[in-house]
Amino acid sequence: MSEPAGTLAHVPSMNELVRQHTALSDSDLEWLHLLVSEWQLLSDLSFADLVLWVPTSDGTRYVSVAQMRPNTGPTSYQDDMVGHLVPRGRRPLLDAALDEGRIVREGDPEWREEVPVRVESIPVRREGRVLGVIARNTNLLTVRTPSRLELTYLQSASDLAQMIAAGSFPFSNQVVDMDASPRVGDGLIRLDAEGIVQYASPNALSAYHRLGLASDLVGHHLGMTTAELAPSRGPVDEALSKVASGWAPREFEIESADGVIQFRAIPLKPKGTRIGSLVLLRDVTELRRRERELITKDATIREIHHRVKNNLQTVAALLRLQARRIDSERGREALEEAVRRVGSIAIVHETLSQNLDERVEFDEIADRVLAMVSEISPGTVTGRRTGRFGILDAEVATPLSMVLTEILQNALEHGFGPGDTGSVEVSAVRGGTTKEARLLVTVQDDGVGLPEGFDPHRSGNLGLQIVRTLVEGELGGTFDMVRAPERGTQVILDIPVRANK
Repeated sequence: MSEPAGTLAHVPSMNELVRQHTALSDSDLEWLHLLVSEWQLLSDLSFADLVLWVPTSDGTRYVSVAQMRPNTGPTSYQDDMVGHLVPRGRRPLLDAALDEGRIVREGDPEWREEVPVRVESIPVRREGRVLGVIARNTNLLTVRTPSRLELTYLQSASDLAQMIAAGSFPFSNQVVDMDASPRVGDGLIRLDAEGIVQYASPNALSAYHRLGLASDLVGHHLGMTTAELAPSRGPVDEALSKVASGWAPREFEIESADGVIQFRAIPLKPKGTRIGSLVLLRDVTELRRRERELITKDATIREIHHRVKNNLQTVAALLRLQARRIDSERGREALEEAVRRVGSIAIVHETLSQNLDERVEFDEIADRVLAMVSEISPGTVTGRRTGRFGILDAEVATPLSMVLTEILQNALEHGFGPGDTGSVEVSAVRGGTTKEARLLVTVQDDGVGLPEGFDPHRSGNLGLQIVRTLVEGELGGTFDMVRAPERGTQVILDIPVRANK
C-alpha cells in the first residue's frame, strides 16, 4: 500500500526529527538512540523491516525517526521511510499499540506493489511511558515452511519484542558497538533458563569446533562446556561458566590454541522473569591474527625509526669530531653544516619512532629545527613560529625539515653579522580543498636583505641547490626568495599535502 502521507523536504537526523516534531526529553531521545543501536538484532531475528514512529507534540500525527532493514530476508520498503508524517487514525495498529501499550498483531496483510506484508506494532516503553511504536513489516512473498533455525529466530524475536514493550530492552547499562559485535548470522545459540543449549546454528557449532568441541552442543550446559574448552584460568573458570550461560548481558572473548571466538550474551526476560538466553558468537581468529600482525609491524617500524635516529646521531657525532681536527675554516664550516642537515633528519625519525603511523605533528619538528639552527647565529637573533604545519606524512616531513634547516641556516649566516640583533619568523598556513590541500610556508628575516641582481633559482649556493631540489623534485611544490616588504629577506614555499583528518 502506498503511503499518501507527507514527507519532509530532506532526510534529517533522528535528533532533528525528535526535537522538531515531538515533546520527548533528552533522556527519552537517548533511550531511542540506544534502541536503534541494538535493533538490527530484532530486525534480523524477525526477517522484517522496522520503522520507529513517534507521536508529534500535538498528538495528531506520527513521525518516522528511524528505519532498519533485515540482513536475513527481503525488505518490505524499497524507499526510505525516515521523515514521513502520518496522521493519527491512518494506521490503526500504531494507535492501538501507543494507547494500550501492547504488541498489536491483528489485521490482514497489507499489499505494497503486489507484495503481501504482515504489519505488527511494538510499543517502545521507558520507565512506564510509551515513547513511540516500532512497526514491524514482514515481506510474505517468500514465506515457506520454516526450518528449526528460522523458528528459533522468530521465537527469540518475539521474546525481544515483549522486552521492548515492557521497557527491559535495550539494556541501559551496556553500550554495544554493533560494528564489532557478533550478529545473528555469525552464529546463534538458544539456551533455556538453566543454561542448557536448546538450539545451536551451524555457524555457532563450527565456532565451538574451532575451540576443540568434538560433539554436538544441544542438550549440554553451555557455560560448563565453554569453561572446559577455554584455557585454564583458575578461579576465573567459574565466572566464565556463569557468563557463558547468559545470566547477564555481557560481551567476552575466548582464545584457545586453535582460535578466538567472540561472544555476546543476551538474557531473555519477556515477562520479567528470565526464561533463557541468546548467545551470539563469531569466529574472529583471522581478524585477531591480522590485528596482532599490524601491532607487530607498527612496533617494528617504530624500532626502525629509533635505530635510524640513533645511527644519524652517531654520524653527526663523527662529523663533529672530524670538524674539530680540520685546520681549514671552510672545511670545518662545511662539516658543521652537514651535522645540522643530518640532525634535522634525525629529529623526524625520533618523532616517527614515537607514533603509531607514518605521520607526524610537524610543529614540534619545526620548533626544534628553529632552535637548533639559531645556535649558529653570529649575533643576537630570535626565532619564532606562527601558524600550524599540522600533521604531515613522513615522506613530506623528512625533506621539509631539511628544507627548513637550509633556509634558516642561510638566513642567519647571510642576513646578520657579528653583534647584529634581529629576528626570523617561520609562518605556516594550511588551505585549499580536501582533495588538494596546500601548505604555505613563509620564512622572513629582518637582516640585510638580498644583494642586487640575486636570483635564487640560479644561485650556486649548495644550501639553495638542496632547497630547490627537495621542494620542486621530492615535494612537488614551488620555491621563491624575494626582498621582504620592509627589510630583510622572505622565502616562500607552496607545497601540496594530504588533508588533515
